[in-house]
Amino acid sequence: MIPRLKADLGISDLAAIWPSRDRNLDVENFERAFAELADQKHAIAFPYGRTAQIAILQALGQPGGEVICPSYTCVVVAHAIVKAGMKPVFIDSNQLDFNMDFSLVRKATSSKTKAIIATSIFGHPVNEKEFREYRKDFPDIIIVQDCAHSFLANDAHKEGIAAFFGLNISKIITTIFGGMVTTDNSEFAAKVRMKREEMLVDGGIAHEIKRSLYLTAVIVSFTRLIYRVVNFLERKKLLNRFVKYYDAYIIDLPKDAFIRMSGVGSRVGLKQCERYYKIVEHRRKLAKIYHKNLKGILDFIMPPKHKNMTVSHFVIRTKYAEHIKNKCLYNNIQVGELIDYDCSEIPIYKNAKYYGYKKSKQFPKLVINLPVHIGISELEAHKICTLLRNIAG
Repeated sequence: MIPRLKADLGISDLAAIWPSRDRNLDVENFERAFAELADQKHAIAFPYGRTAQIAILQALGQPGGEVICPSYTCVVVAHAIVKAGMKPVFIDSNQLDFNMDFSLVRKATSSKTKAIIATSIFGHPVNEKEFREYRKDFPDIIIVQDCAHSFLANDAHKEGIAAFFGLNISKIITTIFGGMVTTDNSEFAAKVRMKREEMLVDGGIAHEIKRSLYLTAVIVSFTRLIYRVVNFLERKKLLNRFVKYYDAYIIDLPKDAFIRMSGVGSRVGLKQCERYYKIVEHRRKLAKIYHKNLKGILDFIMPPKHKNMTVSHFVIRTKYAEHIKNKCLYNNIQVGELIDYDCSEIPIYKNAKYYGYKKSKQFPKLVINLPVHIGISELEAHKICTLLRNIAG
């Protein structure tokens, strides 16, 4: 079976399990490599992207204010805002690239606004013109870039006081679990590091062993034969303990959200940095195949093309999404959705401020996610296109 998502991990990465003499040095080496990759002065590692986000918001030193963020985004972004002592304000999406509508951001901006989480979702950079016009008109509003999907797309990560990245196994590069903050502001970097020291504890050898076992399980689970079984168990909801990352009625964090990044994870991350350009180039090639071969099929609304997009996901909108997902699954290809909710619709956030026209609330039922990971060849991408054309027929 071809999985929808797959990290660029193989048997050779099991070498990261071998313990080193200095875990802290491993993390520092990874941070230096990531900073160089991002072309920024500072990179600061965290156990999760959401933990990194909390540290950034708390380092701003403005508790109790409002933070503007997309309504169509991962719910952990809103959770991190609350855990940082602030309130999320949700913004509807535009219809072009799934990103939040900056005309609505203007309406939502008030004296209570302390920061904006600018998300380049699915690897599509935030509209540069709209973004810079907003910054010109509201120079005192702090911008934090959510680059969990976009990574280095269009240098969006440099547009603001800091950026945070998610590094779990669904992301472009991974540390198994993990997050990263990047910034060129040395004073702010010092504040984020201070927050990290206050927030995090060392997990010791037990944490290293858990991460080693998880790395091994991931590598084995995503082999195609085994993944067929994994997918079956997931659809039967027998793996919810491992794959369900939120409860619609609770604002919570993982139990290990405040344990320092492991040495295992940082050693994996160092290798991932070396592979970054190869990974992204492969994703771009597959995206070109999909764009060329699927244009005009059914009612497909294809994702926009950007020169520097990193193609974290290739997301098509169609009213036939559910039918296509079922047909593809029957043919051992997983094309599910990544975000199957709108944050403003989740019960825990029903009383939060929302600006928009409910456009993004339609997305969860209208999207399919074609695989673009390193585990699928260009030939297989062509076969997926053929399958989708046959389904359309």
